[in-house]
Amino acid sequence: MKKMLAFVLFLWFSWSTASMEAQTTYCNPINLDYGYTPIPDFTTWGPHRATADPVIVRFMGDYYLFSTNQWGYWWSTDLLHWNFIPQHFLQPWHKVYDDLCAPAVGIIGDTMLVFGSTYSRDFPIWMSTDPKANIWTAAVEKFDIGGWDPAFFTDKDGKLYMYNGSSNRYPLYGVELNRHNLQPMGARKELYLLEPDRYGWQRFGEYMDNTFLDPFIEGAWMTEYKDRYYLQYGAPGTEFSGYADGVVVGDSPLGPFTPQSDPFSFKPGGFARGAGHGATFQDKSDNYWHVSTIAISVKNNFERRLGMWPAGFDADGVMYCNTAFGDYPHYLPDGPAVHLQSRFTGWMLLNYKKPVQVSSAMPGHPANDAADENIKTYWSASSAEAGEWIQTDLGAICTVRAVQINYADQDATFLGKQTDIFHQYKIWQSADGKKWTLLIDKSANKTDIPHDYVELPYPVQTRFLKLENQHIPSGKFAISGFRVFGKGAGTPPDTVGTFMVLRTEKDKRSAWLRWNPVDNAWAYNIYFGTDPKKLYNCIMVHDANEYYYKGMDRTKTYYFRIEAINENGISKPSATQKVE
Repeated sequence: MKKMLAFVLFLWFSWSTASMEAQTTYCNPINLDYGYTPIPDFTTWGPHRATADPVIVRFMGDYYLFSTNQWGYWWSTDLLHWNFIPQHFLQPWHKVYDDLCAPAVGIIGDTMLVFGSTYSRDFPIWMSTDPKANIWTAAVEKFDIGGWDPAFFTDKDGKLYMYNGSSNRYPLYGVELNRHNLQPMGARKELYLLEPDRYGWQRFGEYMDNTFLDPFIEGAWMTEYKDRYYLQYGAPGTEFSGYADGVVVGDSPLGPFTPQSDPFSFKPGGFARGAGHGATFQDKSDNYWHVSTIAISVKNNFERRLGMWPAGFDADGVMYCNTAFGDYPHYLPDGPAVHLQSRFTGWMLLNYKKPVQVSSAMPGHPANDAADENIKTYWSASSAEAGEWIQTDLGAICTVRAVQINYADQDATFLGKQTDIFHQYKIWQSADGKKWTLLIDKSANKTDIPHDYVELPYPVQTRFLKLENQHIPSGKFAISGFRVFGKGAGTPPDTVGTFMVLRTEKDKRSAWLRWNPVDNAWAYNIYFGTDPKKLYNCIMVHDANEYYYKGMDRTKTYYFRIEAINENGISKPSATQKVE
């Protein structure tokens, strides 16, 4: 009997260890040790984590990630496990609060270049041939032109370019740089300015209808593909769900450029919304991916996270980014792939608005806010004590494949980048709510995991899951999303019956979408595009049977399709609707 018990314990330990080491999937937001907003004036509703404006580049066989105001950068071998390297890129006379905002990262041969946003002429361009060892020198002590939201691009002929721009009045700019002294070769060239009167998605505001402020264009990034040049940019504002990356296409690095009508990186619905101001990169199998900014904007407009989505170019050279189910589990890179075919695992969310019980709750942050698929809302316990817990009931025995825990910054006290901080927790599971066994044990964890995602080594049949706090770095035990993924035991939803798209005659940028609700569905994916075979953009809508979309190109014909969603799967798609 003792030998049998020892064997069972050995298997359980092996399972717990494997769950942390053998993941083949990831889930947005990216689980990084995000720094806390470093500027006290920006902490309107209390200190909180934030970063944005990411760049991922592949260099010497590894991936390197830089983003705003982190006082360092990360490297990874697999796009899942990220290792932080502390580094200040400012000189002593610069303001420490603005460390490397919206950085440019470029590769020239065996050298990495880094440059932060500035309008000063005394900001250096840094270089390294060994960034993993954190060895940096100033390639140029003073750069002759500043620029906010800069980006480097090395063309296949070896020529080097820099792009920049962040304004609601001025366009994106581009200039060729001298490879030897990194100074501009001639004057900057105007490249593209937003056209919100034509492209509805470029309008400012959460619902693309605010008129008090013009939209912002920012976050330039350049990608070359088959002798064509794809200049990407963020718009219309970082605090909105519709924060997106658009693209203009040309035959040379400095244009002229022609816009693609719709944003190519766009995620206005679901748990984690927004996909703007990012960068496109290739994995080790040369598949394209896009990393960009997710909006939270609760404690401050600039409270943000990062997300990563499969991307690419179709046979006609149209650039796309696949954000459908973009905050559900997706497969990590594992070889050559066609990203028009989804990397989504098919593991559905099992506990949307299902019953929740908690150990305690602060006023204004009730238990149900941890299961409402809204990253802006959260449950908070009344303390940070070990033993505070939250329990979710899946409603029936389900096949559980993965769990994601999204912490919220309730009453946090940190400012700036923190190292050597960590989360610790346990997750218990039960088939009947009475007899519990340990499912995930991170009570010995020593890493900072604010958006922890754990893929189980094999499926588990269960109904109840309980998350128990052991330790948090700062503030109270608060969760914006305790998300459980897998498959329910029931049937997928029925196909949506009547689906209507009514385009506004007065303003052809806008349309009203309405459909008959499906009884066994609680969410819908709406796909759309200007070609019936290229419905590349997707909007997830919860608990509704209508949606106002104001992001169309007023000169183009559009096509829409809808599918229904529940914990058991996805319906067959509706017929495609054409609107002129």
